[in-house]
Amino acid sequence: MRRRNALAPFAAIVALLVIAFVIFTNVWTDRLWYISFGFGEVFSTMLWTRLALFVGFAVLMAVVIVGNLLIARRLRPRTAARASGSELLDRYRSTLDKRFVPVVVVVGAILGLFAGGAGAGQVMTYQAWQNSTPFGQVDPQFGLDISFFVFEYPWWRFLLSFAFSALLLAAAASAIVHLMSGALRLTETGRGRRQFASPAAQAHLSILLGLALLVKGVDYWMDQYGLALKDSALLTGMTYTSSNASLNALRVLAAIAVLCAVMFFANAVVRRWAVPLVGLVLMVLSGLILQVAYPGVMQGISVNPDEPQKEKPFIERNIAATRAAYGVEGTEVTSYSAETDVSAGQLRADAEALPGIRLMDPSVISPAYEQSQQVRGYYSFPELLDVDRYTIDGEETDAVVAVREMDLTGLDQPSWNNLRTVYTHGYGLVAAYGNRKGPGGEPEWIVKDIPPTGKLAEHEPRIYFGELQNSYSIVGAPTGTPPTELDTPGSENGDGPKYNTYTGKGGVPIGNLVNKVAFAAKFADVNILLSDRVNAESKIIHDRTPKQRVEAAAPWMTVDSNAYPAVVEGRIVWIVDGYTTSNSYPNSQRVSLQDSTTDSQSETGTVGIQQDTKINYVRNSVKAVVDAYDGTVSLYEWDEKDPVLKTWQKAFPGTVKPKSEISKDLLSHLRYPSDLFKVQRSILGRYHVTDPNNWYLNSDLWVVPPDPVAVNRSGKAAQESPFYLSIKWPGDEAPIFSQTSTYVPNGRQNLAGYLAVNADASDPNYGKLRILRMSDSSQIDGPGQTFNALVNDRAVAERLRPYLNQGAAQARYGNLLTLPVGGGLLYVQPIYTMREGTDGAFPGLQFVVVRFGDHIGIGNTLQEALDQVFAGNAGADTGEDGEPSQPTGKVDNPAANRALQQAEKAFADADAALKSGDLATYQAKLKEAQKLVEEARQAMGQR
Repeated sequence: MRRRNALAPFAAIVALLVIAFVIFTNVWTDRLWYISFGFGEVFSTMLWTRLALFVGFAVLMAVVIVGNLLIARRLRPRTAARASGSELLDRYRSTLDKRFVPVVVVVGAILGLFAGGAGAGQVMTYQAWQNSTPFGQVDPQFGLDISFFVFEYPWWRFLLSFAFSALLLAAAASAIVHLMSGALRLTETGRGRRQFASPAAQAHLSILLGLALLVKGVDYWMDQYGLALKDSALLTGMTYTSSNASLNALRVLAAIAVLCAVMFFANAVVRRWAVPLVGLVLMVLSGLILQVAYPGVMQGISVNPDEPQKEKPFIERNIAATRAAYGVEGTEVTSYSAETDVSAGQLRADAEALPGIRLMDPSVISPAYEQSQQVRGYYSFPELLDVDRYTIDGEETDAVVAVREMDLTGLDQPSWNNLRTVYTHGYGLVAAYGNRKGPGGEPEWIVKDIPPTGKLAEHEPRIYFGELQNSYSIVGAPTGTPPTELDTPGSENGDGPKYNTYTGKGGVPIGNLVNKVAFAAKFADVNILLSDRVNAESKIIHDRTPKQRVEAAAPWMTVDSNAYPAVVEGRIVWIVDGYTTSNSYPNSQRVSLQDSTTDSQSETGTVGIQQDTKINYVRNSVKAVVDAYDGTVSLYEWDEKDPVLKTWQKAFPGTVKPKSEISKDLLSHLRYPSDLFKVQRSILGRYHVTDPNNWYLNSDLWVVPPDPVAVNRSGKAAQESPFYLSIKWPGDEAPIFSQTSTYVPNGRQNLAGYLAVNADASDPNYGKLRILRMSDSSQIDGPGQTFNALVNDRAVAERLRPYLNQGAAQARYGNLLTLPVGGGLLYVQPIYTMREGTDGAFPGLQFVVVRFGDHIGIGNTLQEALDQVFAGNAGADTGEDGEPSQPTGKVDNPAANRALQQAEKAFADADAALKSGDLATYQAKLKEAQKLVEEARQAMGQR
């Protein structure tokens, strides 16, 4: 027993030292990591603010608890407490008398630690309150600036919650001490009256309960402002019932709570517990009546019978606030009577838009990148590729891009040295034309291979920071030391592998013993201490994904779920969109960020899903850039008017660079962020309606349709993902890089609307949202109906049959694109085929199928399919051959006109044969028509 007692202090000291060492290593390594990419001040601000809040609230709670326990102890009866009649209670009383100080210290410390933890968790709430920036707009109900709700209200609610909890805990703890000391008990006085507490104990508890009720009164008063943020069955924000019943009820309850507090304060002197306790019971009953029964009765009797009229002004508030909070108030809605008939040359006016039709689907062709550009098994590409734009030979070109990253799971010899010091980085950007294919259906490369060759070959190719880089590496070496980091593998002509030494700014130096020990402990890896590869100039790079680094640099920001690579000024960078959000914008409709942004491509490859949180305000306030070579993070101000961004700039000064510092080259690669667009399209599904009566009826509700390709591929009915592509809006002079999506009516599948946003950051109209609202006079099929029509079309099935015969190959349907051209809506879908059971097989673009109205065409190229649909001549060149698109089908060429007229008749004969089931005649007429179209093109001088 003595030995155990002697070892106990030693074990406790060892445990404390271990805990202190773990805390030190985590804090120290995090500090070094933040400093390594230029955001040490962010770490310091967060650390010291968190410590200050922890200490402040811990001390405050401890002082309240310990102080009241000491007061209770001091107020104990002068005479020794008599036996209580309970052996257990008497034993506890005896223990407390002997060890009062240790007990008080432990109770105060434990409650203080919990309070400190709660306070430390409010770092961002405190910083927002401390650095609040006015919106310059007021809430219509209370006349307060919106900044009060967004920045101040959450902090005041936390303080009130803390104060109320502290006072109740103090009252409970004090009551226990009074009970133990004998000041609180049930006794018979000499006159037959029951006295349950000493006057001093009664006064003490009365004051504490009075203070708690006073805080509760203030809490009730603050609750009235929360009505502007409250969700109801109809909307988020003030309603008729909350404005006329709940608001008054809360003010009355606040007054009742203050009166009850006064009763308890008076009870400290008069000691008549019946009065304050009755008041407390009445307050609880009043709360039930005023907060539940009264609003319920008003809603049922006054509001429900005439709800549209009663709620009209509150619906107007909600519509205005929601459209402003989500940045959709300027959305342009145009009625669109889509043409469904076709004629030769119908797309002539839209010739410039056709090369923007992206045939290479980023969600399908990743295996082609793997098979053609992987080079070695330890390189890899993401499952979902990205879309960007580059100026190639003077023409802006949509490109499908990816970087060749290191994939350590593909190593044949995964030793520690190989994993940590040799295979440290990926190599090179790979890009393909979005609208072209190679001879076998593979992508036509813009830049490829190791070392890079092609139009964009001149760039720093090494990728130390990327989306697949999820482990740490040790890099760097003294000058003159033979390099150990694999740079490029050996080539087929006998050249051996080449090695490189990292010289970038990023990374934490671990040449000294302190840092070695700290990182060895952080990663639980003793090899960091023992390996000779760790030298005086070594750096350790970790937390290497773009999103990790941006989230750390701006902890106040929500980042987009998809980062994308670009070559900017000769370097590969990752571009990450950052959002400022709030859940406290008054009267704005609250939505789930995760539900609004999850679609058929979420959780595909490196694309994640957003956090499951509620928001009712969002801005794309920051464009972030992460250098793929050295991990440098640059944050650029994008929305210069956003009060939320200005608030965080005051909290973390110098971390966000002004918008004017964005280079022209970088600007050309910035685009409208996908998650923001998804949230806005979710809001516009209902809030395209601005009339409160129609909004209430909910008769014009739009929803994003399920992705028919995803349903076909996996059976999952996830909503369709938006698409980046260049489109020419009806009435515009030229196509513009855009992000597009479609709507269908709730519960139906026909097309209701077509949404697009100008996604070109260098364009003055960037961010302009426009909707084509389909005419009610004619029905246009939606994506699901169109996909079914394409899949079940006899001509499409006939073209696919030779490739799918006996299961030797499988067809993969690409993205179903929708474009407003030719006065109507054109659906375009690439179809890929891939041999089954063949090593190295990948989907190759084999066919393109299009639909305009009820007219369907399929061809080996988009040009061929369009010409089929538009009577043998679409009127424009798609640019698939690399030549600039031009209008075609000139009427001043007799030979071409003659061939086109004959082709039109052959197409009509083919359609008639197909309808009658005569497939032989159908194929013969189809070949004849295609031959005549080719003759017409040659006559017009086209290749």
